[in-house]
Amino acid sequence: MTDPGILIFSGSIRKESTNTRLAEALAAALPEYGGAPNLISLRDYAMPIYDGDLETESGAPDAARKLARLMSDHDGIIIVSPEYNAGPTPLLKNTLDWVSRVRPADGEILSPFKGPVFALAGTSPGAFGSLRAMTVTRSMLENGFGTLIVPEQLAVPQSGQAFGEDGNLIAERPRLMLKNMLTSLVHKARVL
Repeated sequence: MTDPGILIFSGSIRKESTNTRLAEALAAALPEYGGAPNLISLRDYAMPIYDGDLETESGAPDAARKLARLMSDHDGIIIVSPEYNAGPTPLLKNTLDWVSRVRPADGEILSPFKGPVFALAGTSPGAFGSLRAMTVTRSMLENGFGTLIVPEQLAVPQSGQAFGEDGNLIAERPRLMLKNMLTSLVHKARVL
């Protein structure tokens, strides 16, 4: 049995992003739990702000189509996002909105939100560790797209002090949350 392929991306493309650092830590840890990581940057999938008139004129951008295909080709997806004003980043929201608007070409099967099983993670400088952003993202994915998301998630507080020099999480509680989330995600990705 091959390890399930898990796509991982951060909702931040900022240099020195602690959420990108968390995505890297998840990608490094995933093989220990039986998953095959594929870490990407949304910087490589640049899209304009969603505009219904633009969609009517040109359809979804090529970057949205490429990302929809990539998401559909994986067994699981981990979204790692910081918290902006108690919600997900504008980059993440815009990306998900555009991907949801991609229509399959003839003979193409795309299921970026209903094929893979999802997991959510995030870190922030405060005590909640991006928990509010994950709550909003979970609601959007489940209620808007019908996505299956594992209940276990990873919220890492005090992002500036959360990582060791090796890139791994320092505190015991976030390390346990990481283990529980990855174990659940890989299990669900195998059985679905």
